[in-house]
Amino acid sequence: MDRRARPGGDVRRRRTSRAPGRARRGVGAGGRRLPSACRTARVRPGGGRPRPPHRLTDRSFLSAPVGPILLEHLFDTGELNPEQRAAATHGDGPLLIVAGAGTGKTTTLAARVAWLVTERAVPPERILLLTYSRRAAKDLVDRAQRMTGRADAGRVWGGTFHAVANRLLRINGRALGLSPAFTVLDQADGADVMNLLREELGFATRGRRFPRKDTLAAIHSRVVNAGVKLDDVVQRWYPWCVDDVDGIRLIFRAYIERKRAQQTLDYDDLLLFWKALAGSPVTGPQLAQLFDHVLVDEYQDTNAIQADILMSMRPAGPNRNLTVVGDDAQAIYGFRAATVRNILEFPERFPGATVVKLERNYRSTTAILRLSNAVISLAAERHDKSLWTDRTDGERPALSACVDDADEAEAVCRSVLEHRERGVPLKEQAVLFRAAHHSDRVEIELLRRNIPFVKYGGLKFLEAAHVKDALALLRILENPLDEVAWFRVLQLPEGIGPTAARTVMNGLGLTGSDDPSTPLRRFLEEPVAVPKGAGDGIRDLRSALDGCRDEGTMAPAAQLERLRAYLEPVIARKYDAPGPRSADLEQLAYLARGYDS
Repeated sequence: MDRRARPGGDVRRRRTSRAPGRARRGVGAGGRRLPSACRTARVRPGGGRPRPPHRLTDRSFLSAPVGPILLEHLFDTGELNPEQRAAATHGDGPLLIVAGAGTGKTTTLAARVAWLVTERAVPPERILLLTYSRRAAKDLVDRAQRMTGRADAGRVWGGTFHAVANRLLRINGRALGLSPAFTVLDQADGADVMNLLREELGFATRGRRFPRKDTLAAIHSRVVNAGVKLDDVVQRWYPWCVDDVDGIRLIFRAYIERKRAQQTLDYDDLLLFWKALAGSPVTGPQLAQLFDHVLVDEYQDTNAIQADILMSMRPAGPNRNLTVVGDDAQAIYGFRAATVRNILEFPERFPGATVVKLERNYRSTTAILRLSNAVISLAAERHDKSLWTDRTDGERPALSACVDDADEAEAVCRSVLEHRERGVPLKEQAVLFRAAHHSDRVEIELLRRNIPFVKYGGLKFLEAAHVKDALALLRILENPLDEVAWFRVLQLPEGIGPTAARTVMNGLGLTGSDDPSTPLRRFLEEPVAVPKGAGDGIRDLRSALDGCRDEGTMAPAAQLERLRAYLEPVIARKYDAPGPRSADLEQLAYLARGYDS
């Protein structure tokens, strides 16, 4: 569908018959009602009920006069603190708002939009607001509407980088040879196209491992967003793919040609084409003239190509009205090629930029803020700031020193149970980790103590496919009658699928045998009927299991160490990102040292 650009962007504009002075009547900053003196209805000379100003239509709102008396009371900054007010009412020129956690960043950015629309009379459709999600864009524009009491504030161009790029390219893409009817591939679609090309070019049937579609898509995305050459990306982030760079390059070239032929763009292309459009000497100046002000949220999580786009898109002329908001201490999307350098180097890239720091925290307590200030002060490069609050209540954070990660996991679980006994429900307790894999030991300890939990961000460690492969091998060694484990393990060798696995299982005597060891003994000692080409894989599996038979004397950790030699080439063949998965097996073996079974 041709989604042409329109003011308002991702946010659907609500049609209303209310005049600007009566929309969302009496609502000010933060959603609170404005004092009656700040409301803007007109009073008839003869008294009676106020009569609203004339209705603004889609055609007339650009030219409708707004008098200075009306402007004086349209926007109330009284509920902003001094730093928030300074940021919201900044005049012309580049502005960096360094907003610490919990300092009212969203309120400040929405207030700036409202101030520009009311006090500076900037037409809403000449404001570009770039956010990290559609939800954030909607929230910001809705807040600006409530602050101004004007429905036309919803005509701000609000959206993500990708959504705004989509709208701009629908209108201006012909300059780049792009049809307005192009279609957009989401991440899954793009990976599927990579997979088709992988098969068409013969990389799926070679006798050695080749990166699968998700790895190919991730490499391609990092090359585009980080602006780094393919060889360097693979060397630094995907070292297990170094030997396949030439093949990857062939697939990427075919991928570009396929998209061009089919008039499709993936998410990365949206940014590439926008950058090309903004950087062109022909279309660039025209694009920059579309907006009087450009505002960017979460600037610490932008990447290199997005920073280049902003350099080209900033409004023309000496004022360069670009406002960015972010916090270098909250940069968390490096794995998506975001770079904190963008916010650290903003004053150098935009000489004369004003820097406003939001340091008053509205969420936390003094004790916690002192700790966070002390921790972030150790950063080698940062924007200096010191968070503070009026709240002096709350407990001081406690630092618990543990001998190792096993001791740490036990301490966490003890604390969870102690709080539960004091009346704190499990669902009101949380354990935070810097990275998902740091939770492995705690997850196992929670399971051991029968403490239910929900993990947010990735699979639970023991639910990852490659970890379940390893555990299935251990389960067979522990209980050779485990049918589910056999069904999984027998599909590890290349060339064996569900049907062949079931055929092998039928001959193992999983049911009707008085001796629990019969299935494993038969698999290791008797001929097994498998499809042609699967013989080598079966022999490797037999050897791995046979090397761990010990009549119950070998500990699980020792068994895992031996099984890793078998599993690592299997993982390299079956799954993407074999490097991190191999590290997971190492972690599993390490965790197993604390258990006898």
